[in-house]
Amino acid sequence: MLVGIVGKPNVGKSTFFKALTLAEVEIAPYPFTTINKNEGIAFVRTECIEKELKVKCNPRYGYCINGKRFIPVKIIDVAGLVPGAHLGKGKGNKFLDDLREADVLIHVLDASGKSDEQGREVDNYDIVRDIKFLQEEIDMWMYSIIGKDWQQFVRKTQGFGSMTKELAKKLSGLKINENLIKKVINTLDLSERAIDWDDLQLLEFVREIRKLSKPIIIAANKIDRPESHKNIERLKQEFQDLIIIPCCAEAELALREAARDGLISYIPGDNEFKILEERKLNKQQKEALHFINENIIKKYNGTCIQQCLDTAVFNFLKQIVVYPVENEHHYSDKNGNVLPDAILMPQNSTALDLAYAIHTEIGKNFIAAIDAKTHKRLARDYILRNNDVIRVLTK
Repeated sequence: MLVGIVGKPNVGKSTFFKALTLAEVEIAPYPFTTINKNEGIAFVRTECIEKELKVKCNPRYGYCINGKRFIPVKIIDVAGLVPGAHLGKGKGNKFLDDLREADVLIHVLDASGKSDEQGREVDNYDIVRDIKFLQEEIDMWMYSIIGKDWQQFVRKTQGFGSMTKELAKKLSGLKINENLIKKVINTLDLSERAIDWDDLQLLEFVREIRKLSKPIIIAANKIDRPESHKNIERLKQEFQDLIIIPCCAEAELALREAARDGLISYIPGDNEFKILEERKLNKQQKEALHFINENIIKKYNGTCIQQCLDTAVFNFLKQIVVYPVENEHHYSDKNGNVLPDAILMPQNSTALDLAYAIHTEIGKNFIAAIDAKTHKRLARDYILRNNDVIRVLTK
């Protein structure tokens, strides 16, 4: 699974990325600070099953604080996108190629309207344009990939009853499979013969398949600015079909760094923090924490950066959390670590899918599974549920 962070230059993408990962990245108030993509590990937040089982977990990957389990996911922050990117403007071609493997996109925009399409500082920019042009650029990039050698593709598939298998091969680099293609064709009532498609139908197909294969969540950043609130309300009216989350990456980064340094107690995603070492805070730090609390946390119920990631993974990608164990009685691995792994799985995954997710050899040698909560034996086609604790039996 890969989450892509996208947006035009100078909107806080790198700050958003650093807030999620605490990775060292260059942050500066000018366009194209990010030239090469930044890759890192962020952590989605969920309620750990340890509370229900009345145990204390020992995660091998990620971490758990006060019953909040944080599970690693890979994210990338790519170079800023500007209008005409699919034609090579800005860092366009590089930006778009970096997105091929992404499963979901978080579009970070400057909700204050203080930067234009190129990322240059202005006043009263219409941020509605950011959503429209970014969607259009990704659509046209995908259109150029699908449309490349289209007539040759039409001739190649003319003898087929259906061209979906060949089209899936053409789009495999974008993580688009045959089932998704069939779904879009049925939704749009298109012919399964490429020769019957005109240019408008091809573009219609591209736009629909982009919505499903590269869904976009809007992170309306910089809610600390006074202009942001009215702009966000306008976005919600204009794009009622999109999920728009007001957030502040700069505030989240400040809280996470203060927590890392032992100055405050703060769990990512919480709507509060507690100062631990007030005597170690200087006047500027105290004022900054007061501002964050009064103008962001209390108004928006948090900085909402964690919410952006959690929504992308759980709401858009429909992931569930499953805990594989080797000892179903103690919920542990062979070394006695309790609930050592929390694995993200797509909804409707089976026990066999989990076995393969743990390791290919475990999948190949699968016999059955055990529900650690009920101790019932499960078949390979058992549909996993969120917070299942499963032992896989092998030959």
